Amino acid sequence: MPNYTLTYSPSAEGWPSFYSYNPDFMIGMNNYFYTFNKGNLYRHNVNATRNRFYGVNYPSTIQSVFNESPLINKLFKTINIEGDDTWDVDLYTDIQTDGFILANYFEKKEQAYFAFIRNAGTVPASQAEYPLRSVNGIGRSATIVSTFPSAVLVNYSISPLISIGSIISIGDYLYYSLPPTYSTPILFGEVTGINVDLRNGVNQLVVDTTIIGGNIPLIQDPYTMYIKNSIAESHGLLGHYCVFTLTNDNTNKIELFTLESEVMKSYP
Repeated sequence: MPNYTLTYSPSAEGWPSFYSYNPDFMIGMNNYFYTFNKGNLYRHNVNATRNRFYGVNYPSTIQSVFNESPLINKLFKTINIEGDDTWDVDLYTDIQTDGFILANYFEKKEQAYFAFIRNAGTVPASQAEYPLRSVNGIGRSATIVSTFPSAVLVNYSISPLISIGSIISIGDYLYYSLPPTYSTPILFGEVTGINVDLRNGVNQLVVDTTIIGGNIPLIQDPYTMYIKNSIAESHGLLGHYCVFTLTNDNTNKIELFTLESEVMKSYP
């Protein structure tokens, strides 16, 4: 664990801040604050550069928790920052641990910065991701044409119609499961094409199976499903509470007023 210097505020009657510098000795004199480090004397708060101590730049970090209605399982969808700069955000709940927002993902709307919470996810997906509303079923495929592993054609029935649906997008990941149990999904590949022309008998996906972990099914009619790109189209984070950590490496003065999240009740 890193060492920190704690500061006490008489007005707050508490310890509001942790600083990254670790002095050997400190003293206040003539309205200035001095510290010694490795035999060198430093005077603080005499220039506009923030978060620079003993010649090293450090980021600002803030950690807190959204914990309203802790007995209710919720989806944490967004982060809204009221301040004059964006922050990197890392988030985790009691169910998911891979939420994040990069500072450049934020968009300024009505004088506040707004962004959707992303999931890092894994490819292939871990078994923990399957029950988290990430998997969307399509149905059993009719035929699989694997002439080119980078462009495998997965054809679906037209009569009766197996609808591919409008939610699936290029860049999503196609999975399949095999009879008789149809249990653990297996990564098929990345969707690179969606061709639907029912009048001319076309109802198919084009899949790149050459990505890491990709597999071509050994049978012609496995049950297929897909997982949305977890970064581009995240469903948010599922959990009873959400711990978030803000990080900013700006060396200029910035202000942060409030942080909000759009949260909805989860209905399993």
